[in-house]
Amino acid sequence: MAEWAGRQGFSGKAAIAGVGMTTLTRASGRTELQLAAEASREALADAGIDRPDAILSYHLNDSAPVLYLARELRMPELGWHNEIYGGGTQSASILADAAMLIDAGLAENVLVYRALNGRSGKRMNALGLKLGEGTEEQFTHPYGMAGPVHQFALAGQRYLHDAALTDVHTHAVVAQSRAHALRNPRAVRRERLDLPTYLDSPMVASPLRRLDCCQETDGACALVLTRADRAPDAPRVHAVVRGGGSGASTMDKADDVTRIFSGHLAAPLYEAAGMKPDHIDVALLYDAYSWLVPRQLEDFGLIPRADLPVLLHAQEIAWNGRVPVNPHGGLLSEGYVHGLNNVAEAVRQLRGTGTNQVPGAGVALCTGFGGSYGSAAVLTAP
Repeated sequence: MAEWAGRQGFSGKAAIAGVGMTTLTRASGRTELQLAAEASREALADAGIDRPDAILSYHLNDSAPVLYLARELRMPELGWHNEIYGGGTQSASILADAAMLIDAGLAENVLVYRALNGRSGKRMNALGLKLGEGTEEQFTHPYGMAGPVHQFALAGQRYLHDAALTDVHTHAVVAQSRAHALRNPRAVRRERLDLPTYLDSPMVASPLRRLDCCQETDGACALVLTRADRAPDAPRVHAVVRGGGSGASTMDKADDVTRIFSGHLAAPLYEAAGMKPDHIDVALLYDAYSWLVPRQLEDFGLIPRADLPVLLHAQEIAWNGRVPVNPHGGLLSEGYVHGLNNVAEAVRQLRGTGTNQVPGAGVALCTGFGGSYGSAAVLTAP
């Protein structure tokens, strides 16, 4: 199932006018609230806005509550606010939530943030064996599904086989991510990666080596969305939200375990945005695991399956390649703020100030992922 706001809905009526990020580290030594406040203040200043009239966030019970942040920002009153339960699944669809608030006249300036101590605090690889959260996982845990990496390794093993991709190609994905990160001072991993080093990396769950998995980091990212007709008054060039939404199925009941969110969302996304795959200039893909990059490239019509082995090996996903992917290094190399840092880079690319700036970037695809459930959005330069 999928939920979308189409071309007759909010499309083109909201824009991202401000971006803020903290330093990404493995041990911040700060609270999630302090991180959220720093990123939010930076995003508000970037947008030329004193304070928002709505705040949205998403989290997994590992972040600073919206009301606490409003108090930290010394807001005398707060209008619409919401906390969405979810991780990377929400990183693109939360843009649609904010845009719909603006389109409905419920807010003019919406602050969106994600803050977490994902390395030094609550980590993703813990599984709760209890009623409530984690209930279904109790039935898969005895079969080796001890956390997200095992679940996605199962799907990845099948997909790589079906697509005729090998560890040479997953290395190409990670190696290009590292090469991009070399020129990104925000990135936590900035070193080249040759094939022997990659192959020597410990296997976590076949086919996923440790180097195939995204970074676990502490940090925060924030965005400010405002009315598109007001955004030109902001100090910086903005990015217009043209379409976005989310969709879901369940991997444990799916006919095809390799069909992740992108297989459900690509068609309605392009329809909502009024675009086609060849309009995409830069793809900010949720790369929690290396094999998700070719899977999404295929699903969003950016590279046909038959061409994936050659084009990945030829590094045609480089910033100056045929299909630029995550020119800042993505979640594999820059850091992991549950995908919102990828959206921030999309804005920079559309402003012309991105890391490894893609020449003439005018349309960006952003995605978020969490199993078969995920979200996607298209952003354009004004």
